[in-house]
Amino acid sequence: MSVDQSQEGRREESAGAPVLELRDVAVHFGGVKAVDGVTLKLEPGLIYGIIGPNGSGKTTLIGAITRLTQLTRGDLLFDGQDYTGVRPDKLVHLGVARTFQTVRLLPDLDVQANIQVGADARTGRGGSGSAAPRGDLLSRVKGMAGIGTTPPSPPVAAAIARTGLNGFESYYPTELSYGTQRRVEIARAMAMEPRLLLLDEPTAGMNQAERAEISGLLRDMRSEGELCQLLVEHDVQMMIDTCDYVFAMNTGKLIAEGEPREVVQNPLVQEAYLGRKFREHA
Repeated sequence: MSVDQSQEGRREESAGAPVLELRDVAVHFGGVKAVDGVTLKLEPGLIYGIIGPNGSGKTTLIGAITRLTQLTRGDLLFDGQDYTGVRPDKLVHLGVARTFQTVRLLPDLDVQANIQVGADARTGRGGSGSAAPRGDLLSRVKGMAGIGTTPPSPPVAAAIARTGLNGFESYYPTELSYGTQRRVEIARAMAMEPRLLLLDEPTAGMNQAERAEISGLLRDMRSEGELCQLLVEHDVQMMIDTCDYVFAMNTGKLIAEGEPREVVQNPLVQEAYLGRKFREHA
């Protein structure tokens, strides 16, 4: 079976059950329409990407999805339920996790403890599924230093295994390569046991080998279950190699969507985003 046929099969299997749905989502800052009427659906088990130049609305759209940016209009649905009014810190309990453009590991904690922070954000200290108060989490973090020499909790052990970090549990962030630090950040998000993982520039600042490793990691995570991933990336080739489906944005609007190579071939995308030099990717 070809790669395209395999991707089509996954879409058919998950059709009709969107993890995330946006309906006419808009974010305006005064007269600036940063996001202007975006409607889309994301299905489980697939990797989606958003491409576009700086200022096209990609990061603002991620901020809207994660409730960090106030909507001007529109609706956000997770598993068919409207979550437009849900506080950002409660999204982890819906099953939403994210990483950021810059690595945000805690330097005084080893790898295992950094990942445990993600698990605790989801479950709280009692493991009941309710949110732990911020003060409790901060107190717990202070007592985590050096836990990499003790057996990890089940969600942390699973996240370590899925991201290939076995053997790194007792290392500290400053002892790791940049690519491995990114893996730790992804593992921390996976310890939250999400159904939707948002990744903002996951390969920014990496060399070609590191980008290929992260791309392979994301594809491996896709093959293991119903996790839906949404990437924002400037690396077009990485998006072609990694994503099942891509959205292209310009001036706050979606101007193209579909299979990655089809989107790259779209004249609007080539001219407005990527430039003629990217025709070689078609």
